[in-house]
Amino acid sequence: MRPIFRRLADVAERTGCAVILIGHLNKAAGGQSAYRGLGSIDFRAAARSVLLIGRVKREPNMRVIIHDKSSLAPEGKPIAFCLDPDTGFEWVGEYDITADELLSGAGGNTATKTEQAEKLILDLLADGKELASEDIEKAAAEAGISARTVRAAKKNLDGRITSKRIGAAWYHALKK
Repeated sequence: MRPIFRRLADVAERTGCAVILIGHLNKAAGGQSAYRGLGSIDFRAAARSVLLIGRVKREPNMRVIIHDKSSLAPEGKPIAFCLDPDTGFEWVGEYDITADELLSGAGGNTATKTEQAEKLILDLLADGKELASEDIEKAAAEAGISARTVRAAKKNLDGRITSKRIGAAWYHALKK
């Protein structure tokens, strides 16, 4: 593999292009993500940056991109996207999971940011309270949850909460 990589590196250096290689992982469970690549470990060793994309086991429409190796800069945070049969592709945002958890399914035991946002919304609206979207997003921000994740959570809770517009603001309450 190394002679082939040397030629690719020469082409990249001469032309100023980036070389992107796509590999697949074996199905062996339990091992570290670094050793799950099919073929030679030389692919990973030669790469300056490795991104891993995997499905979240308990959320079949959710995929996460994880920066699994970065030789030249700090690794980025995992980012999720949804492949919904009805709505198509949608970025979800940061996702709290490691590469090894994603590959093993162990990350399924912790609540996602969206699930945390859903719980927060339900807790805030408990006991018949009605709150403005702005207040919900402020409480979520204090809990480290983005406004985008709150919107996704509200969408997921559509059958359980009501929404109405008063003036320029939206207010939400639990359905009775």
